Amino acid sequence: MVESKAGSEDFGTLSEPFRRELLAYCYRMLGSVHEAEEVVQDVLLDAWRAYDRFEGRSSLRTWLYRIAARACLKALEKGRRRPLPADLGAPEANPDARLVERTPEVPWLQPIPDFLFTAAPVDPETAVVERQTMRLALVGALQQLPPRQRAVLILRDVLQWRTTEVAELLEMTTAAVNSALQRARAQVPLSEDSLTEPVELQQRALLDRYAKAFETADVDQLVAVLTEDARWEMPPIATWFEGCDTIVAFLAKQMRIIGPAKLVATSANGQPAFAVYARGHDGEYQPHAIHVLTLTPQGVSRIVAFHGSGLFPLFGL
Repeated sequence: MVESKAGSEDFGTLSEPFRRELLAYCYRMLGSVHEAEEVVQDVLLDAWRAYDRFEGRSSLRTWLYRIAARACLKALEKGRRRPLPADLGAPEANPDARLVERTPEVPWLQPIPDFLFTAAPVDPETAVVERQTMRLALVGALQQLPPRQRAVLILRDVLQWRTTEVAELLEMTTAAVNSALQRARAQVPLSEDSLTEPVELQQRALLDRYAKAFETADVDQLVAVLTEDARWEMPPIATWFEGCDTIVAFLAKQMRIIGPAKLVATSANGQPAFAVYARGHDGEYQPHAIHVLTLTPQGVSRIVAFHGSGLFPLFGL
C-alpha cells in the first residue's frame, strides 16, 4: 500500500514522533549521545531536503530508519568502538595501585539521560523493553560487534523488524541478514540480558543508603549496599576494580581525599544514577562525576562513575 504524503512544509510535524526512537537507535549503534544527536539532526535535514522525492512506497518511519542506518554505518567506518574500562582488560587487584588514564583519543561509551529517549504515554511492557535494551552493559556489548552485525541485531531483536524488512533496509540478502544475526546473537545474547531488579521499596532503600554513603563519606554504608562481586569503573580512567572489599578499600582512600559529597538523583540508560558534586578548595560544590548504577535484589552490583563535568549539561545539571 502506498502511503500518502503531505508537502515538505509538513515534514517536521510528521517526523517529530520518530525523533526519540531514531536517537535511541543511533545511540545503540554509536555509543555516544553527542554523535547520535548529530546523526539524527543530519538524517532529518537530509530527509526534509529529499521529502518531495519520497514516493511513499514505505512508511515514513521506515524511510527515516533507512537514512539513519546508512548514516550510522558511514560514521562507524571512520570511528572506533566505544568501550567501558571492563572491556579493556582485567580488574586491578590492588586498591592502592596507580590509576591509569587512557589517552584522550580513546572514545568512551557515554551514558544517555532517560528523558532523551523515553516518551509518554507508553504501555508498561513497552517501557520495560525500552529500558532493558538501553542498559549500559548491553549498549557496551553492542559496541564489540562489527557495525553491520550491530545494525542487524538492533533491528531484529530490539526493534522486532522482520528479516525481509532488515534486508531491504540494509541492502542485504535475507541469507546475509540471518547469518549476521546468528553471529551477533552468539556474542550478545539479548534474551539472557534481562536483569532481575529489586522491588521498588528495596530499590529506594538501596539508593538512599548509597547516596548517604557518599554524602557522609561513610565506608560502612558502602559495604552494606555493594554485592560481593560488585564492579567499580570510572572512565576516562582505564583502571577498574572488582569485589566489594577491593572497591571499599579504594573508595575509603578517595573519600578521605575528596571528603563529603552532594548527590542529586537522576537516571541514565533506564538505570538509577546520581550526579555527584565534590567540595572544591573554595568550599563550593563542583560537578565531579555521574554514577550509573546496576541494582539487583542482592545490592548494587555495578557502578560506572563517569568522571568529569562534561556530561552534566547533557543531564540538565
